[in-house]
Order: sequence, then C-alpha cells, then structure tokens
Amino acid sequence: MDRYKGKTVLITGGTSGIGLATAKLFIREGAQVIVTGRTPATIEEAQTELGENAIVIHSDATSFSDMDSLFEQVRETLGKLDVLFVNAGLARRVSFEATTEEAYDEMLDLNFKVPYFIVQKLVPIMPEGSSVIFTTSIANVKGMPSSSAYSAAKAALRSLTRSLATELLPRGIRVNAVSPGPIETPILGKMGIPKEAIDQIYVKMTEMVPMKRIGQPEEIAKAVAFFAFDSTYTTGAELPVDGGWTQL
Repeated sequence: MDRYKGKTVLITGGTSGIGLATAKLFIREGAQVIVTGRTPATIEEAQTELGENAIVIHSDATSFSDMDSLFEQVRETLGKLDVLFVNAGLARRVSFEATTEEAYDEMLDLNFKVPYFIVQKLVPIMPEGSSVIFTTSIANVKGMPSSSAYSAAKAALRSLTRSLATELLPRGIRVNAVSPGPIETPILGKMGIPKEAIDQIYVKMTEMVPMKRIGQPEEIAKAVAFFAFDSTYTTGAELPVDGGWTQL
C-alpha cells in the first residue's frame, strides 16, 4: 500500500480512462497525485472517485498560460515532481481527403506540441531519478485509415521520447512511452461515435488483436507504473500494450 509513499505524480488528461486508472493505482500505493482535465463534470466526478489523496484541477492543455499556472500549482503543492505522465491527447477519425488545416493543426497541437512544451515547463522541478512517460499509440507504427494526422503526431511523439531521453540524461531523468492498442475507454464516445458503432468497432478490433480481447485501462496503468519507478535501467523506450497487435 505504501510503495510510492512520498512520491509525487502529475497526470495530464487524467479524469477518465487510462489517466484515471493510473491515478487510482498511484494513490493506492501512497503517492501524492495531481490530475488535470478540461471538462467541469468529469473533473468533479474524478475528484469524487479519487478522494482526498488527489487534486483534480482544470487545465486547458492547449493554453500556455494554463501551463504556467499548472507549473506554479505543482511546485507550491508538491514541491517536486517525481513522475510526469503526459496522457492528454485527442483522436478523431477523419479521412485524408477530408482533413482540413484546422483538423490537422488540432491533431498536431494536442498530440505533439502540447506534450513537448508541458515537459519543458515542468522539468525544472523534476529531481534526479524522476520519470517522464508519454502516451503514444499503435497508430504510430500501423497504417490505419482515417488517422493520418493523428498517426503522424503520435509518431512524432515517439521520436520525441528518444530525443528527450538523450537530452535529459545529464539530469538523471528517464523518458519512456506507453503505446496502447484497443483499450476500453470513453475516447470513442468523445469522438462522437454512437454506442452501436463503438460496439461494432470493438468486435472488429477483437478479431484483429492476437489475444482476442480489448484491453483495460488498468493494464496500461501497470505499464506506466513500471516506467515510473521500476524501469531504472530503461530510457527512450516504447512499450506496446496492445494484445500483441504490433508484434505478432
């Protein structure tokens, strides 16, 4: 219960799905956790679920002034940051022909530009031995339809994992990435896909995944925890948690 006692964690995009499951895991093990979100309703729900050992705050990932405020709040509340889990992102299914400049910019901003600068903002309060973890996606290695801008952004994030791992070595900060396959989260609903269509997508994906099932957010959380504290001789790596889809 106290494996992570005294450790401090920030999770961006942590009010549902993978981020929320990861926050619960860290809290169970005694860590102090700050979680960010953008939607008032989910922020309130997450605070209720996580309880008094977490602080759930509103922070718009696309706002640089919000990034500055987040840095100040983390520094004042936690003092230092042992784990930065950069999980906030956005996926939309849009064909190549239908992708507008606005849609392209949205995908690249939320899935690459924002992670880049949120790490830049928070590194000054990360001590030696701390860890940065990005959420990438199997889309960065699979040629998937209607996801060209999203896939490109996640591929850029995978590349950034390596570059930052090298740059932050002198500070003793490890940088790794977790690459989820199909995971049962609210993300498809947030994309505006009806429940009946989501069920069909899950059936189709289950057939394609070698392990023949959809993953759970808790399974990604375990991979994040491994990179956060246990993988002391690993940096620059990406761990697929995808039922073998990209490996078999």
